[in-house]
Parts: sequence; C-alpha cells; structure tokens
Amino acid sequence: MPVLLPTSRSRGRTKRIHAGNPAPTDHAIVIAGGGPTGLMLAAELALANVDVAVVERRANQELVETRAGGLHARSIEILDQRGVADRFLREGQIVQLAGFAWTRLDISGLPTRHAYGVALRQSHIERILADWVEELAVPIYRGSEVTGFAQDETGDETGIDVALSGGRTLRANYLVGCDGGRSLVRKAAGIDFVGSEPTLSNLMAEVEMRETPAWGLRHDALGFHGLSKTESGRVLVVVTEATLDRAGQPTLTDLSDALMAVYGTDFGLQNPAWISRFTDVTRQAASYRNGRVLLAGDAAHIHHSVGGQGLNTGLQDAVNLGWKLAQVVKGISSDTLLDTYHAERHPVAARVLRSTMAQIALLRRGDDGLKAARDIVAELLGMDEARRRFGAMMSGLDISYDLGEGHPLLGRRMPDLDVTVEGQKLRLFTLLHSARGVLLNFGEANDFDIAPWADRVSIVDAACDGAWELPAIGPVAAPGAVLVRPDGHVAWVGDESRHGLEAALTRWFGPAVA
Repeated sequence: MPVLLPTSRSRGRTKRIHAGNPAPTDHAIVIAGGGPTGLMLAAELALANVDVAVVERRANQELVETRAGGLHARSIEILDQRGVADRFLREGQIVQLAGFAWTRLDISGLPTRHAYGVALRQSHIERILADWVEELAVPIYRGSEVTGFAQDETGDETGIDVALSGGRTLRANYLVGCDGGRSLVRKAAGIDFVGSEPTLSNLMAEVEMRETPAWGLRHDALGFHGLSKTESGRVLVVVTEATLDRAGQPTLTDLSDALMAVYGTDFGLQNPAWISRFTDVTRQAASYRNGRVLLAGDAAHIHHSVGGQGLNTGLQDAVNLGWKLAQVVKGISSDTLLDTYHAERHPVAARVLRSTMAQIALLRRGDDGLKAARDIVAELLGMDEARRRFGAMMSGLDISYDLGEGHPLLGRRMPDLDVTVEGQKLRLFTLLHSARGVLLNFGEANDFDIAPWADRVSIVDAACDGAWELPAIGPVAAPGAVLVRPDGHVAWVGDESRHGLEAALTRWFGPAVA
C-alpha cells in the first residue's frame, strides 16, 4: 500500500465528485519520481506555496548503489540561492571536480563563491534534499508508481488524472515526469526519445577483494577502468565490458569476467554491496512538454556519466521549471510561459550530450591514435583561455538563455555580489532565498515603480562597489539595474531610461495587476 507522508501545510483544494469511484486526491502538481530532480522541483514549488505531491516507488529515500558522485559549481550556486548549500557542503568534500575526458580543469580562478565541486554521493544528496522537502511539508506517496494518466480538456474540467499502482488516482493541473531514463510518463505522453545506441558498456560495483587490487585508472583497447577505495573500506570498481551482448541486471560472474579480461584476475572478488551496468546510450526527449505533461532530469535526457553532469543538469531543469509552473497554476501567467522551459533547457542538455559523446569518443579505446588525440586535447586544455571556457562549461557556470540582444548579463546567471541594502552588507543570493523575482536598482533610491507586480517581484535598492565579472566572458560593465528571475538568471538589464522593463516584467511575471 502506498504511504502518504502527512503534511502540516494547509492548502486549498477543489473537490470533484466522480460517480462510481472514490474521489481522487487533488494536487496542483504531481511529480512522478522522488530522485534529485523530483525533490528539487518539489522544493521549488513548495517555496512558491503551490500544492505539490511526489510519487516515489521506493519505500524510503535509501539508495544503496553509487550513482552520481557530486555537485558542480552552478548546482552549488542554485542551492545557495535557496539558502541550503551549507547542508551539502558540510557533508561533502570540496574538490576540483570539473574535467573533460579525464583532463582535470582547475576552476578555482573563475568568478564565483563556489569555484569548486563537492564530492558527495547521490544517496547523501537525495537524503539532504528529502529532509528539506519534508521541512517544506510536501506529501510523498511512497511505495507507489505512476502507471498512467488521462488529460482532460473538455467542458469545465481541465486537468489530468494520474493513476497510481494499487488503484489510487490523483487529480492535478500538471504532471511532471522525473521518473528516469525509462520514464513511463514520457512513453505514455508519446514523446520521442531521440538519440544513439550504446557503443560501450561499463560495470560499476562496490565489493570486497581478498587480494590487493591494482589501484588507480587504466586505459586499454577495451576502454577505461578504475579501482579505488571507498569511505567504507570496500573497493569501488569501474570496468568496461568486452561485449555489448550482456544486458539487464549484472551478476557477480559478469563482474568477475570483466575484471579477468582487463587485469587477468578478479582479485578474489567477493561480497558485492551492489553492481550496476550503464552504457553510453545518448537520448533526449524531442519535446519537454505535451499538454499538461512535462519532463525533467533523466526522463528528458540520458548520457554516459563521464563529466558528471547528469544529476546537475536535472537539478537545473527543476529550478528553471519550478517558478514558471507555479505562476501558471496560480493563474499569474498563461501556460505559454511553460514553452520557455523547453526553449531554454533543451539546448543546454543537447550541449551536455554533445560534450559527453566527444569525451567518450576520446576515451573508449586505448589505441595510439586516440591516445595522441587525448594528449593534444589535454595540452589545449592546459592553456588558460581553454581551461576557463571548458571549466565554465563543465561546471554549468556559463549557461546562457537566449533572451535577446543587449548587455552580456542578459540570460546569464546573476553573480553573487557583495551588496549593501539599507546600510546592511549582504550577499546577493540571500535576496533569492524566497524564490521570487528581484529588481535590483543600483541607481537613485526608490526610482522604480513596479507596484502592479509587487506581489511577484521584490524591488531592492542596492549599492555594489565590486567588479562585475562573468565566467568564460570576463569583466562586464556595471549595470544601472537588473531584473533577476527566481532561477537566478537575468531577465532585463537597464538604466534610468527603464526601456523594456515593463515588457520584461510582463513576459516573465504576468500582466500588471491594478
């Protein structure tokens, strides 16, 4: 039976009568999948006071195997924008995480407070996110899965009925599939998952070994391999299989065979905590939306784990989508605002997929030609300009949405500047903790009148004496004012003329309210 975690938050719900069947439970938004993307999206919606619920097949948040292994700089920034980054920093290890095809990229000189990554297993990331979501009183239907849905756009009824395993139904305005690469939501919505078939297969496992293993990385004609010690004292194994013929849940025999093919021994392999198989299959949803169904995270894009961008891209999907979805369900903005989610995030993931495929092409075999290519790439990435550009790309700090021509800040993430507000010195990201839009005025105090949007956008008169600098671009001219969206991206840059401000406010925060 699904378990519904109780919520202390009181939310208004419209009750419907369904003759012959129990009335479904109503939520504004239902999220299928309680992994990192689903949890981040739930938190974003809860901060916007939207009635959201998560459906998660696991009975609890426990995750035995290692999946993603860390957070890149931009992901740490978005968590900092919500005031929760310290929770992750306390448990993780600060490292230079960014890299390209095994070439480490030192991003310590990039203009951000978080010029590093955090090595932290996905199991810990999920637990911290789940604790935050629980604080925000989001109900989670555990031990249950979405099995289907029906969109209703006829008559007075508009919404979606979401069927759960066990026979329960949830009624919502929108359903978001955060249910992984094999997403049932995506398949049921009829959204194509376009891409390429796998060219290699890796096994990853956490095991014990009776013999001392050959620690470190290895590269040969089969592919890339590595043996390292885990925090529990076990051995973390990553090995490329000699064949693509095996599929499904891997066995201890599969792992032993793969190790034998590479090392000539399995080092007395025993007592696996878990074994998983992953490939370089690369796919992306043709559309991130079909009516009242949206996709985020692995449900929208999958790729090999090299570069470590999968989980991070999913978190950033959630932060881009959350505030937009909140405004639509509240009736502030029309549902055309949701089209900007696909327009902005699809190109970002497409670039991640392209980067991952390029890295796999360099890594998948150990022949002399590819070794020479890797050496050349490593030499290029040792140059300051290339290191900064690729470091900004792999860490997510250079993401820019196409919001038109103008100041270099437009469409990019707002820097976390030191600002002075009403005589108090603070970090700019603290102004984004509530997940609202912010109009920052660096000119004459009280010089802007945005009263028609006051319920959606805060206006802050601020002073900033420091330099303005963007990763991969460098110094930029200090603006007179900026409009920052809840996701931390700049929607408008202006001066005392205020040209284009009303249009930007209307585009991103709905029409003016008298």
